[in-house]
Amino acid sequence: MTDDRTERIDKTSPSESQPIDEKDKTEESEQTEKQLQLFVLLVIFKVLEESGARGLCSNDMMISHSSRLVPKIMVGLKLKKKSGLDMDEWKKVAKVVLRDLNKNYDIEVKYLILNEHPDVEDLIVQTFQIHIQKYCDQLEKGCCRCRCWCETLCPLLLTGHHGEIGAMTFGKGSSPVFLCSASADYIIVWEIELCQMRVKEGHVAAGIVIGTLLDEVVHLSFCYSDERVAACSGRSVFILSSKRQEVIFTLEGHLGPSTSAEFCPWNKDVLISTSEDRTFKVWDLKTGAVSYQSFVLSAFPLISACFLEETRQLITGSTDGQVWCFSLHDDHKFHLVSKMDLEKMEKRHQLHQETVSHQAGGEEPSEDTVETTKPVLKIASCSSFTDTNNEQKKDSSWLCIGSFDGLYVVDLATSELLTALYFKDFPHLSITMANSWTISPARDNSMAFLVTSLFTPSVVLLELDPCDLGKIWACCKGFSVFPSSPPLPESPLNARLKETEPSHPEKKGGTKDQPLVFHSKVKSSGYTSTPRRTMFSSKTNIQKNRSSSKPNKNTGLLFRDYPADSEAPTTPHAHLSVANKPVYCLQYSGDGKQILCGLGDSSVLLYKSSLTGNPAVYTGHDKPVSSVSWSLNRQCWLSASEDQSLRIWAHGSTDPAFIMGNSLFSKPIRDAQFYYLDKFLLFASGPSLYLYLYDVDTTHDDIKRYHQRSVVKLAKRFTTPSPTYITALSAVNDFLSHIVLLCGSDRSIRVFDMNKSTVASQLLDAHCRAVHCITQNKGSMFSTQAPDSYNLFLTSAVKDGVKIWDLRTLRCVRRYENHLNRCHPCSAAISPCGRFIASGSEDNAAYVYDIRSSSYLHKLQKHSDTVLSVTFNPATPELLTGTLDGKLKLFESSSGARLSHDTSAAVHSIPNMTG
Repeated sequence: MTDDRTERIDKTSPSESQPIDEKDKTEESEQTEKQLQLFVLLVIFKVLEESGARGLCSNDMMISHSSRLVPKIMVGLKLKKKSGLDMDEWKKVAKVVLRDLNKNYDIEVKYLILNEHPDVEDLIVQTFQIHIQKYCDQLEKGCCRCRCWCETLCPLLLTGHHGEIGAMTFGKGSSPVFLCSASADYIIVWEIELCQMRVKEGHVAAGIVIGTLLDEVVHLSFCYSDERVAACSGRSVFILSSKRQEVIFTLEGHLGPSTSAEFCPWNKDVLISTSEDRTFKVWDLKTGAVSYQSFVLSAFPLISACFLEETRQLITGSTDGQVWCFSLHDDHKFHLVSKMDLEKMEKRHQLHQETVSHQAGGEEPSEDTVETTKPVLKIASCSSFTDTNNEQKKDSSWLCIGSFDGLYVVDLATSELLTALYFKDFPHLSITMANSWTISPARDNSMAFLVTSLFTPSVVLLELDPCDLGKIWACCKGFSVFPSSPPLPESPLNARLKETEPSHPEKKGGTKDQPLVFHSKVKSSGYTSTPRRTMFSSKTNIQKNRSSSKPNKNTGLLFRDYPADSEAPTTPHAHLSVANKPVYCLQYSGDGKQILCGLGDSSVLLYKSSLTGNPAVYTGHDKPVSSVSWSLNRQCWLSASEDQSLRIWAHGSTDPAFIMGNSLFSKPIRDAQFYYLDKFLLFASGPSLYLYLYDVDTTHDDIKRYHQRSVVKLAKRFTTPSPTYITALSAVNDFLSHIVLLCGSDRSIRVFDMNKSTVASQLLDAHCRAVHCITQNKGSMFSTQAPDSYNLFLTSAVKDGVKIWDLRTLRCVRRYENHLNRCHPCSAAISPCGRFIASGSEDNAAYVYDIRSSSYLHKLQKHSDTVLSVTFNPATPELLTGTLDGKLKLFESSSGARLSHDTSAAVHSIPNMTG
């Protein structure tokens, strides 16, 4: 492999060119020296950048420190070959230098270089000189660029084993490069560059025997410093020194043959081993003892494992295609984050592909497929890079899984298959079934795969660029909760109630019909009041009316702005028993001062947000209350029940303003709410979605108290396919939005465009069960989030956890399944700051997740029964939970923050749009 500069040097050979005088030689020498100085400067700057110095100083300071070291490093460097430097290699040299410095010094590299200490600086200069000079020497020997980095087109023959080689692995470092091979007689470590030099000199390549007669070895693994090797043989795992023949530890304890062993990248004294006994063990290499042992994960053996350093998680796979993800804590305790089935993920992926192809008018896929087992032969992390505003965004949640029939790329955050690359789809490959996989990062953020064939003696080298996959997923057409255009003329959102027609003038001489009493209120006769015992007592305790200009101290303790950096609410603050029936729904008012509780005894309770004092009780439903909702102006609220009725209650009145029922709906009402800045009522019943206009009359007339003065009118009714019932719905009421999200009994999610009165898109098989709860990220009037954050929404389903979706791409972006939900409709909620997710659980606890991680952040225990309902206070960091046995529990954040008594600015900023 030669570049353009090498070709130009070859063309101007001494026999064809003119004699070069001393001046030309001097100019070329100066040019080579300047090029070498630039090369050294780039190497130092890259080492500083990769070590994290950018967080301590600016680019100018980093260049200054780099320039200071250049003259000292240049003193010991020699480069005779003219224009022989390849400026593209400085990143690789910097990587080798950084690894060497990290290995030899306990202090971080950025502090070593930035601190100008003579003794330390001499050692740093020497390290740079060794590796840069080594690169220069390779160029002088005429080695090509690939060979300099241990890539050669000529095979290197290594001899020394007397039996069949059962396992091989490369070391983690790039200079020097080690290879370890194992057979029943020997385990040998080879230094590749040294072996190449010996072969060139005419000698036989030789390695270091580090183990003998360990029986058949099925797996080898280097630690991240290449000082130790783990070898799996029988039921034991041997920890060997890579420098000499020494068995450091013999780890025994598995009940079946060990299948793999991997060193922890962030803790050199931790090792994980898997076995055919279907468990994995965590070993403390300081003592050689077991620090953690898993339960039996599957009916099939575990055969592979890998660590994810960025998220500190462990991934392990079995022969039947099951994959488990565990999080590792500092106390070496693991808890399950997610479990995946490769076969089920493949079926969901194929169904999605068929749906997309069908919508695009493509051909129907052929059904001539043969199901095969999909053992997880190899697992490796795969970082994806997507372009966002001309910047590369890294995502380390992708996994590459090598199996018999091909390569599978899985999104660990969502437990979904991104793509599957089958051997059968590439006819030019000489491999149809894989026996083993080796996965390694390659150049330019790509991944390299070395695959051996199961039936033929062949090996293939594959390369995958994750950027291509990221671009494919990023280009999917999506939607937004924010409207891009005003409503269409025929849109149902333009519907309005008719104005009241003027009354006809009375005929002359006619008699006006009027009630006997002319007032709207009738004064009580006093028969039911307590008899007066003291007559004509003077009033001596008359209080003067306070000036309305003075601030009211009883407006409640609320935050002026929701603290965006507060901790999750995990500290118990109040506990209350409200009934012996389940708490099915909870919702705070927009100002966070009041809370509605829908109960299983068909009543609704209205509490203060502090849960103090006696609640206001609202009755009238005949069956459990399924949903409650506040209007945006908090002048009224509604309740819906399993009795197929909906009631709207005016503020301060115990009688409903109007009732919708009386056999209007054939099925129970689901997720009734106010919509479009309180202009409409939106709810579902059976397969139908209803949009109603309404007008609530809050005036009181004791004469006509039973006459319903409020008005309601059907604006539009939409119907899904007949066998599909709407199980949950959600829409934004805080601002104008055309999007309504519908969940069906067919496990689908539909994006309904209310402006166009049509289903804009649908996601089939969003969960394995029908969704029972859908929640959008609506924020609150006290918090501000990035506009794109409002396109996120949650769905919950029995036995399928909680998923968070992005409306812009119509893709699941993360999955949360640490909580237990097997039969009850446990709800989920997003905090007003958009940083936390809360979910109910059937293990008498509520779980709080960081929205960026699939592993739970807090487990709120000591509930008396299953937690059915959870909701966040929109004004202050508080979480309220409701249980199956009718208990309420309030949690607050432990982080302190200043409170504000005045929320009038936020309260009066809400428009009244009910017309």
